[in-house]
Amino acid sequence: MNAVASSGPAEGVYAAADALLTHRANSFHWARRFLSPVHGERATRLYGFCRRVDDLADDNNCALSAGSALAAVRAALESGASANEALSDMLTLMRDCHIDPAIPLDLITGVESDLGEVRLATMAELEQYCYRVAGTVGLMMTAALDVTTPEALPHAVDLGIAMQLTNICRDVREDAMQGRRYLPAALVGALEPAELIAPTGATRATAVGAVHTLLDLADRYYASGEAGLKYLPRGARFGILVAARCYRQIGVVLRRRNADCWTSRAYVGGPGKVGVTLGALGSTMTAGVRSRLAGAGLAG
Repeated sequence: MNAVASSGPAEGVYAAADALLTHRANSFHWARRFLSPVHGERATRLYGFCRRVDDLADDNNCALSAGSALAAVRAALESGASANEALSDMLTLMRDCHIDPAIPLDLITGVESDLGEVRLATMAELEQYCYRVAGTVGLMMTAALDVTTPEALPHAVDLGIAMQLTNICRDVREDAMQGRRYLPAALVGALEPAELIAPTGATRATAVGAVHTLLDLADRYYASGEAGLKYLPRGARFGILVAARCYRQIGVVLRRRNADCWTSRAYVGGPGKVGVTLGALGSTMTAGVRSRLAGAGLAG
């Protein structure tokens, strides 16, 4: 399906969202260049909304005021109206792309759970959290990309979950400094967030093992995410593949460092992104050749 132009965003709102994407989402900013102008604009606006919501929990020193701010976003989503220019733009995007308000409301629920100290207990709790704060973003992105095939949705959720698991593995120290432990007790027992800021000895070994386990889990979700690319418009597939693989590469970097997420923040630099992109291009070309051969009855 071809992208249909949506109502244009206010210039200031889009500029702010573009700045957030440029400075705080290197992998997504790199991948956006491979999307069409319409899809790239929508993805930027969606990212801007999600980043602002996330920042309400991360940057607000008072849980009470953060809760009030999130409640205001929830009210806007439920009513479909807001005097806030950025929220109004998100509501416009939702109407243009037919995004069910229940999806961003689930995102709000996930972000609200970040207020105060966090100590996840089970893998099921972890995966539910990842769905709320990132699987929902995958669902909204499918709508922004003009995807209407229901079969695409589970794969979009899985790609979002994979990326969030990568975030959790990368940010163990930073999250611990905010009183959050997303590594579930099922993997690390009763470790407190303070013990994960600069762990040593057996504590570090336990945390490293948990990170490796979650990176393995993320890989399974990434595989599902890539399997769903066939449901996207042809012009969007490569951009999403690049975004997925650039993010997955963060996990590769962590593995090379034996899950050291304390010495410095794992990231993929410019040359790494170019390498990942070329690899994605090679995969795309190989898949295309195989598809043509299969169509001609020559594969096997």
